[in-house]
Amino acid sequence: MSDKIYVFDTTLRDGEQVPGCQLTTDEKVMIAKELEKLGVDIIEAGFPVSSPGDFRSVVEVSKAVTEPTVCALSRAVKGDIDSAGEALKFAKRPRIHTGIGASDIHIKHKFNSSREAIIEQAIDAVKHARNLVDDVEFYAEDAGRADLEFLARLTESVIKAGATVVNLPDTTGYVLPNDMYDRINYLMNNVPNVDKAILSMHNHNDLGMATANTIAGIRAGARQVEVTINGIGERAGNTSLEEVAMILKVHKSLGYHTDIDSTKLFPMSNLVSQTMRMQVQANKAIVGRNAFAHSSGIHQDGFLKHTDTYEIINPQEVGVPKSSIVLTARSGRHALKHRLEMLGYKLEKPLLDDTYKRFLDLADQIKEVNDKDLVKLMRA
Repeated sequence: MSDKIYVFDTTLRDGEQVPGCQLTTDEKVMIAKELEKLGVDIIEAGFPVSSPGDFRSVVEVSKAVTEPTVCALSRAVKGDIDSAGEALKFAKRPRIHTGIGASDIHIKHKFNSSREAIIEQAIDAVKHARNLVDDVEFYAEDAGRADLEFLARLTESVIKAGATVVNLPDTTGYVLPNDMYDRINYLMNNVPNVDKAILSMHNHNDLGMATANTIAGIRAGARQVEVTINGIGERAGNTSLEEVAMILKVHKSLGYHTDIDSTKLFPMSNLVSQTMRMQVQANKAIVGRNAFAHSSGIHQDGFLKHTDTYEIINPQEVGVPKSSIVLTARSGRHALKHRLEMLGYKLEKPLLDDTYKRFLDLADQIKEVNDKDLVKLMRA
């Protein structure tokens, strides 16, 4: 089995479903070009049948990028599939992403249908899509809560019908990582034609486990991950591209790799945040403003002695210029001495002790002490 993990970016489709974060076609094209430079394998550009704007965006993204596969979403409905195929006519590597609910909750309450009818509809949808493009991905919505034996039958059926990728979404972010491993492992061992397609992870973050579930799925045999920049998406969001990419890079012993250029992760994060007008949380892994910031005295002392004591990633690896030492009332003498030396002040211990006391008084008042504050302190 290949150790390459295919990165399917759905920032422009699932990520854009965040209220108030909709993108224009020009903005989608701009982000798509940067995703191509980042090294993603597949770009999901939109849901063409949903609106004229989304249709146009898929058309223009298809024209704008060369290397990545361009994907268009559809329901398992002939009209949706035809719209997706038409929108992809300029794509160098087109993919139609069609599917339907797989859990009994969806089958009964959303579709008022039966398991057998769902399988037939899925087969018909995949076959119709294969008449339009060679690359068809099938999504089994709410696969995380689907009956496992039924999910295996559904997976086998759509692969037989021509699906090249089978997407097994944890649509509600329900599954625990050990259960995700067991579910994918079951499919790998109980779907006779599973070797004819790639299994894909598309996990939501409702319980904060999207990334963990994605890694569990990879370890069990999935070879595609469906992710967004900054983990954006409906409700609590999707699996974060930057987290998965760096987990696989840091944990080389896992034996997997992506084609992501990690040095472009931080600039990409900023671009998406600014364009979608959605701030990245300060403590967001990899790309948050505090991801490489140290304010505790104990941490600062260890970091200044050797960066590996408190950093497992070199910030330049993800495009962050450098780590930062943030001076607060929690900071210690080592950090203060380091920052003062950067400003040209070299203090021996007695003077440093006195300056540190005055620094703490100042820090208690203004919370965070910057270089200008330090210069004033030294001149006082």
